[in-house]
Amino acid sequence: MIENLEMLADHFHQSFQAQTQARDQALNQSRVLTRHCAQAIRAIHRSDWDLALSRLAEAGSIVKTVTEDLEEYPQLFYAGYTQDAFKEYAEANIVYALVRGDPLPEPDELGLSPATYLKGLAESVGEMRRRCLDILRGGYSENAETLLGYMDEIYGVLVTMDYPEAVTMGLRRLTDLVRSLNERTRGDITLSFRQQQLETSLRSLESRLEDKPGGP
Repeated sequence: MIENLEMLADHFHQSFQAQTQARDQALNQSRVLTRHCAQAIRAIHRSDWDLALSRLAEAGSIVKTVTEDLEEYPQLFYAGYTQDAFKEYAEANIVYALVRGDPLPEPDELGLSPATYLKGLAESVGEMRRRCLDILRGGYSENAETLLGYMDEIYGVLVTMDYPEAVTMGLRRLTDLVRSLNERTRGDITLSFRQQQLETSLRSLESRLEDKPGGP
């Protein structure tokens, strides 16, 4: 009989039970974190800044708790569900800063790794496009041009992150998506601008015809 096998088995059980409990808790916290971030972004698009800040604060508290709880379990901390939720937190904070015209929060300030932060930065471009389209519904606006400028700057940084996927955690695919979103948004803004020019020209022509002697 192996003398210490049972003792080792008990140790393994305790270790796995502790990890399972930490995993289940992290999963639940990640879901709540993602929900808070989604609510913050919705509030941002409605210009409800107080609600957005409240949700971001709650999300930040969860990020801190998860980071502390998983300190002993790096394999869980860097698991997909944890980092995906952290990416949503980065995105929500970045969108808030961009829409408000504030400096971008830094990764250390948010408690995030560079790779997770950059993925959140990339995904913020989708929300910037959504913001641009909302603006353009009311006609061409320089505000949309400003947001497109931010989108181009973000792409300009992302495209320089030419490192292995294992390091950047899938950033290349998101970078390609950002380029596509920027091109489509630029087309939408250009179309809106040309439409505004056409409407201005038509109004000017109508005005001249009305002022012309014998005109309608």
